[in-house]
Amino acid sequence: MFSHGHAGAGAYARVGVETGVMGANPHRLILMLYQGARKAIAQARMHLQQGNIGPRGEAISKAIGIIGSGLQASLNKDVGGEIAHRLDALYSYMTRRLLEANIAQSEAMLIEVDGLLATLEEAWIGIGVEAARIMAQQGQADAQR
Repeated sequence: MFSHGHAGAGAYARVGVETGVMGANPHRLILMLYQGARKAIAQARMHLQQGNIGPRGEAISKAIGIIGSGLQASLNKDVGGEIAHRLDALYSYMTRRLLEANIAQSEAMLIEVDGLLATLEEAWIGIGVEAARIMAQQGQADAQR
């Protein structure tokens, strides 16, 4: 179905993503999860508009997986306190809305979840400078030990 060129391009893309993940700090990894979930939702919207039921479901499932197994699973509710608990509830809400969007074939619900993720992504980018400063301090402290 695909030429060897497509297989090679796919493998190259996977290596690029894996290399990006392996070289990323924790802050960057969360940002990548937000971006991946939003990309999957964009694909779901495209498939919804084109009437591609199977690929739409796959894209929504991918977004749900990223939110649940990536973003939500990375929360440390013991350390994160109220913010972590609120994010946990928000991620659960997003997952439910994505399931409902798939069943109802609702682009509005997909847009809603994408908007929530965009807001969180923007906030996460905003704290990037502070996170980098903290990571640098930790690195210096580790080097002095």
